[in-house]
Amino acid sequence: MHAVAEAHGSWPTIPAPTFLTMRGKITLMKKTLLLFVQVICLAFVVAQPVAADWKSLGNMSATPPSGNAVAFSDGQNTVTLSVLAPDLIRVRVTNGKSNGPDYSYAVAKTDWPATKVEFAGDKGSRIIRTSEIEVRVQLSPFRLAFYDREGRLISRDAANLGVARDGDRVRSWKSMPADEHYFGLGEKSDTLDKRGHTYVMWNTDAYGWGANTDPLYQDIPFFIGLRQGKAYGIFFDNTYRSSFDMGVESPDMYSFGAEGGELNYYFFYGPDPKKVLGRYTELVGRSPLPARWAIGYHQCRYSYYPESTVRFIADNFRQRHIPCDALFLDIHYMDGYRVFTWDKTRFPDPARLLSDLSQSGFHVVTIVDPGIKVDPNYSAYQEGVAGDYFVKKPDGKIYVGKVWPGESAFPDFSSDKVRAWWGTLYKGLLSDGVSGIWNDMNEPSVFEVPSKTMDLDEVFSDNGLNSPHAKIHNVYGMLMSEGTRDGLLKLRPNERPLVITRDTYAGGQRYAAVWTGDNSSTWEHLAISLPEIMNMGLSGIALAGADIGGFAIGATPELYTRWLEVGAFYPYCRTHTAYGNPNQEPWSYGNKIEEINRRSIELRYRLLPYLYNAYHDAAQTGLPVMRALLLDYPDDPAAVGQDSEFLFGDDLLVAPVLLSNHTQREVYLPRGVWYDFWTDRRYSGPTNITVDAPLERIPLFVRGGAIVPTQQLVQYTSEAPINPLTFEIYPDGSSSREYYEDDGLSFEYQRGVSLDERVSATESGGQFNITISSPTGTYKPSARSLMFKVHSQRNSPHNVEIGGKRVNALRAVADLDQAVEGWAYDEINNTVWIKTPDQGMAMTAQIEK
Repeated sequence: MHAVAEAHGSWPTIPAPTFLTMRGKITLMKKTLLLFVQVICLAFVVAQPVAADWKSLGNMSATPPSGNAVAFSDGQNTVTLSVLAPDLIRVRVTNGKSNGPDYSYAVAKTDWPATKVEFAGDKGSRIIRTSEIEVRVQLSPFRLAFYDREGRLISRDAANLGVARDGDRVRSWKSMPADEHYFGLGEKSDTLDKRGHTYVMWNTDAYGWGANTDPLYQDIPFFIGLRQGKAYGIFFDNTYRSSFDMGVESPDMYSFGAEGGELNYYFFYGPDPKKVLGRYTELVGRSPLPARWAIGYHQCRYSYYPESTVRFIADNFRQRHIPCDALFLDIHYMDGYRVFTWDKTRFPDPARLLSDLSQSGFHVVTIVDPGIKVDPNYSAYQEGVAGDYFVKKPDGKIYVGKVWPGESAFPDFSSDKVRAWWGTLYKGLLSDGVSGIWNDMNEPSVFEVPSKTMDLDEVFSDNGLNSPHAKIHNVYGMLMSEGTRDGLLKLRPNERPLVITRDTYAGGQRYAAVWTGDNSSTWEHLAISLPEIMNMGLSGIALAGADIGGFAIGATPELYTRWLEVGAFYPYCRTHTAYGNPNQEPWSYGNKIEEINRRSIELRYRLLPYLYNAYHDAAQTGLPVMRALLLDYPDDPAAVGQDSEFLFGDDLLVAPVLLSNHTQREVYLPRGVWYDFWTDRRYSGPTNITVDAPLERIPLFVRGGAIVPTQQLVQYTSEAPINPLTFEIYPDGSSSREYYEDDGLSFEYQRGVSLDERVSATESGGQFNITISSPTGTYKPSARSLMFKVHSQRNSPHNVEIGGKRVNALRAVADLDQAVEGWAYDEINNTVWIKTPDQGMAMTAQIEK
């Protein structure tokens, strides 16, 4: 055992580690859209780390440890390794003898508890050891390798390059084993596994994007590496245009780097990928618990106007009994596209309209772009000029770019005071009754320039550094959504806001939901949405979705129906379509399709308690609602590469139909017991099966042991309290699940006004026992019944007891509607139903078979 070095002490002797040699060169990725040729060409320059241009770190000397950090220097570069947690190491490479300003727009947690660290070393090597990992440092040339405590290699620098610099550019090369695979990197439109691809991080207005378009709207420089079931993660926190080469330059190494800034990355070790994701989201923050209405079904198009059209859409949802919680207003609600205004010709009395819609259960979300029209008579522009709130050109003049209002100025969201001012501008919209805000065009997108954004040298305050757009571009939209959310919270301090943004960066989930931008109404885009949203979940974003039906072109009846079936399982669920497209509401395709679409949305609403609990878990742990199978089955190769099916929360497996005219679907079921949601047929995995999938039914499976909370059907989330609260139990030995509930709107849950309880089910011999623990928290739901629905029960029970007392058997399940307490057996579906009042205390139910 190596001794623990004191701060400023000496290094104990250790053997030097060895390193492998790598080399190669990068190849050109194919691009599909001529519209973005100039952007892509510039991005591609970044993605070509030609070895001859790079100067790797060579001989470095180590300074004595200081606390949980140690620094290395060659006189021109400084490398600092900091231990933040036993499984988390920060690697910071700066140009110069000392580090410059240290702050991050992404990192939310900077105060970490003390961690025991052992430091050791000899003339040519150093070791930093925690209870979980060991970092081995080779000093000449400087290379890093990460091992677990058993001495197994996790990840190491490539020997011939390692960390290198080329002028302002920085880059790191890592060894890439043949059986290692990579996931995450935010919004990308290709496969779930990123091995064998290159990617650029540069948020881009990418209308008309396709399967090979890169970059897109949101860029998150974090990925999970997975090998033989063991995971690690790397977060490269650099806001300049950056790139990731996952094995194109060379089949035995990957690399990441940026056009400027520091080589600043965080290394996470699992080996469980859930642990990696949990620690990463602890670092950058997690999606807060949304309001219940924010996870209902939302309807949008570009654009619903005038007022009569909005009322027509709302009336149709209620008259047709299709659940819906929110309607969106695109840019045509504004006066000349001036944000924070209303076109009084189209919307003469917004407050009255929104009040009427609210009484019918609708929330209204309005779009707000960053471009503020250059108009001396426009108050937002006047205030921006007076407060010196706008982005500047290098000569000190206000930058002006053309967007929807014409010539526009852009707020400098890198300034705290500008974000605070921006938040105050929402007062009028909220006073009129607006519930949520949709931030769009915030890459930032600018018309009529080749790059579709600001020039790279426009000036931002950036904490007093006066940094160029090249540095702020990738965080501009995230900072806009931060200002928006903060503003809504100040105006409505006890109401959870919905902010949805098209553009974000790592950590942006703290402020806003996201969607995948301007997709298209094609089967390809339907299929792309699955790995796209799964990878966003693996990058920390829980509240994400794609435009159901596609934004561009317009969907066929079959495509929209299949898309809505899977969209009902998107974390964020919204239909949207472009200006001039055919109508794309759930009833737009005839009565037969309307009925199928109604049932798809109804299923989401019946599952709202389950979905809300999944969001509660996401807020607590960082685990996404829409989950790649690799999170639960990292050691199962068939599950790891699965692009076309996903877990929805803990217990539902969704396998949508992604091809036209297909009424069957091959499904892979991982290990364990699985129930067909529609038939209760039981399967044992791992197995591949083929299931029927008529147009009206999406293949859906439930994990054995699941206890799925559901509720009665409502037309909007706040129409009625949950009554009855039904727990659907799928037996598999003994199992238990946590159930969480609160008021669904306020922040009182942060002050303990919530309900937590554990529901357990045990099958043993001739008995099936159900128990509910005493609830914790002070939230008291309205008086209601509890219902237990036990699946896969081949025979009617002999007896059912609740709290040790026998309860009456009823002739049919329908009779339970009028009963206070009782049970019934459904012999057609082989289910046992038990009903009892919710007493708000521990209880037991026993079924004697």
